[in-house]
Amino acid sequence: MPGGLGILTALTQPTPEALRVAIRETRAATDKPFGVNITLLPTINPPDYEGYAHAAVEEGVRIFETAGNNPGKLIEYFKLHGCIVIHKCTSIRHAKSAERMGVDVLSIDGFECAGHPGEEDIGGLVLLARAAQELKIPYIASGGIANGRGLAAALALGAAGVNMGTRFMCTIESPIHQNVKDTIVKATEQDTIHIFRTLKNTARVFKNTVATEVVTLERRPGGAQFSELRDLVSGARGKLVYENGDPEYGIWSAGVVLGLIKDIPSCEELLRGIEKEAEDTIAGLGRSVRPKAKL
Repeated sequence: MPGGLGILTALTQPTPEALRVAIRETRAATDKPFGVNITLLPTINPPDYEGYAHAAVEEGVRIFETAGNNPGKLIEYFKLHGCIVIHKCTSIRHAKSAERMGVDVLSIDGFECAGHPGEEDIGGLVLLARAAQELKIPYIASGGIANGRGLAAALALGAAGVNMGTRFMCTIESPIHQNVKDTIVKATEQDTIHIFRTLKNTARVFKNTVATEVVTLERRPGGAQFSELRDLVSGARGKLVYENGDPEYGIWSAGVVLGLIKDIPSCEELLRGIEKEAEDTIAGLGRSVRPKAKL
């Protein structure tokens, strides 16, 4: 049976108490395990990261994904409470550091990903192969994966599984506006753009008029201060994209896998299809291996 581990994003909830509600709603909807993501990013007014962590642990969550700035204190707290920790990294250097901190699994995030790909611009093909050379603990592949061929490729590169975000945005169960899902289906791999490059906080987002304006401001002589971009890139404005269905209204994350997404299946249909395509791809590769001659 195919399967996937669902992850709630803590910071999409306005407060730790709101996260508690989301966890309880999720638990009422499924008897399967699920996790919580807490991403630590540079910001003027940091969220209550510890509050989110405590709320999730107190609600019985035992699987966490961390990402972003040094997560050492969170990792220590989670491990103290017997949790499994997956840490997302965009470089082998950071992956090895997280390995030393005691995380259980690493999520290796290639340059193709939505959101924050780091500043080193290393694609998944090389990054995953380097992970196989350097890491001692299991890792999964993140960024650039939307189908069974991608899963088969990730397994061949040493990954134990894959992490998908943009692909799951475009499913029946995804709680975003249908217009956004239709936009994803119509888009190509050329419909993303990087913002915040000049601020050393690169993010890959859907290429719309707002994102293009941000990049134009960044590229002018002298660049742009975040204060000049704040209103354009505000999270509140981006959230309205998903609620109101206008893909041009604000900034929203999307990976280059836009070019691979051609339908809007249920999550179960998606997972079953990916599993079958991966099995067929791996079997086909097996048939292409020349049998050894008998001695």
